[in-house]
Amino acid sequence: MAESTLDRIRRERLEKAEALREMGINPFANDFAVTDSLADLSRNYADCVENPEGPPADAPRHSIAARVVAKRVMGKLSFLRLRDGSGEFQLMLRKDIMDEENYLRVRRYSDVGDFVAATGPVIRTRTGELSILADDARILTKSLRPLPEKWHGLTDVETRFRQRYVDLVMNPEVREVFRKRAGILRYMRAFLDERGFLEVETPMLQTIAGGAAAKPFKTFHNALGVPMFLRIAPELYLKRLVVGGIERVYELNRNFRNEGLSHWHNPEFTMIEFYMAYATYEDLIELTEELLSGLVLDVTGSHTIAWGDEEISFERPFQRLSVRDAIRTHLGRPDLALETLDDVLGLMGELGIEPPKPADYGRVLMEIYETVAESKLIQPTFITEFPVEVSPLARRNETDPRFVDRFELIIGGKEVANAFSELNDPVDQKGRFEGQLAAKEEGDDEAHEMDEDYVRALEYGMPPTAGEGIGIDRIAMLLTGYNNIREVILFPHMRPEQVEEDGNVE
Repeated sequence: MAESTLDRIRRERLEKAEALREMGINPFANDFAVTDSLADLSRNYADCVENPEGPPADAPRHSIAARVVAKRVMGKLSFLRLRDGSGEFQLMLRKDIMDEENYLRVRRYSDVGDFVAATGPVIRTRTGELSILADDARILTKSLRPLPEKWHGLTDVETRFRQRYVDLVMNPEVREVFRKRAGILRYMRAFLDERGFLEVETPMLQTIAGGAAAKPFKTFHNALGVPMFLRIAPELYLKRLVVGGIERVYELNRNFRNEGLSHWHNPEFTMIEFYMAYATYEDLIELTEELLSGLVLDVTGSHTIAWGDEEISFERPFQRLSVRDAIRTHLGRPDLALETLDDVLGLMGELGIEPPKPADYGRVLMEIYETVAESKLIQPTFITEFPVEVSPLARRNETDPRFVDRFELIIGGKEVANAFSELNDPVDQKGRFEGQLAAKEEGDDEAHEMDEDYVRALEYGMPPTAGEGIGIDRIAMLLTGYNNIREVILFPHMRPEQVEEDGNVE
């Protein structure tokens, strides 16, 4: 079989690495101390001017190390374009300044992708480029694979997600996405910390997959001899802590749901979930508006963001609609009756929507809402008055017990937050769990399991409480302008790569 271009380049680079070893030079060394980042040099020498006589003898010397992203050789003069985590800078190698053997070694054996270390003063070249004029340089890490020459031109965008390490090297703007994501997490933590919330960690492996309606990932604990599940939500553990007297509590961590992949869904995702005693879902509406309005301003510098062809405003207050009013609004039928099972089943048939299983009032109403209204809610909108059948952990509304005191925040046509006044009546809670078990028997494989220990916790007494979960990945999508969740997750889930017989990955 003919040698591929990649195999040839790897062979040549392995040969260079071996040649360096034979010279007594480790091509994977770890003995160089860096004194300056490339961004620091750019900032500190912004006013540097060209000096035809070269740098003065007492000019400060700087030690840098970074990846080579471009190389230009001109006989006795070579230029390496370097990039580190902070920025880019030019390295100038001159045969008359460096030890000749050292100069020829770096010129001959370095490649784009290598990490190079160098020491010398900063100058400005005749072309106006700030550069380190090296009096010493060497290859610090030898790369064996070539960097793509035209990464932006790749048509298979999935390669970027599979090989995120290369994506980050070639596309510095991708690093900015994740710096912005880190800023989102810092802001949210600080916001809750300042308001007296305690950050905690609760189990990822659980014997009952509770706190949400979703399919869990299953595993088995050999020592205990019991099946276990990756958590779908931390909710029931966080509320146990409220029972225990931690009246303001939050967790920022991963959840896992055994569901499909899409531009808006990844089976492993990040949420911040928080609970606040002596508060209602109305209080959380105010808190959420304050949190997100301040977050958007902090991260983007404005209350308005671009989202496709739309502009989304995070100026307070956000719009509020009930589930039923959202349906009426987006069907253009303000007087539409949606009060009984017959009402919603009739509308479902009129719209040609397949009934859910079981086809009770709440599930039918929500199926209609999700079909005709949710995706059209672009501006931040609190959707309220959810039916009790789809809200097994939420407190019933005092005025109309068919509904619960709950909201979902919809932005850009997708749910980004879910909150409610918590159900703290243990008798009602046990009855809700029993209703979920009945729904499971009728075909709802996402129905909630019975959790006897959680009911027991409620029997000890949980104060009036409101809780909320916010999807970090979706917030990051909004604030970075992406409509694909994989762009804001460093290592998103992907289908396995296919390995050919020769060992190459396709």
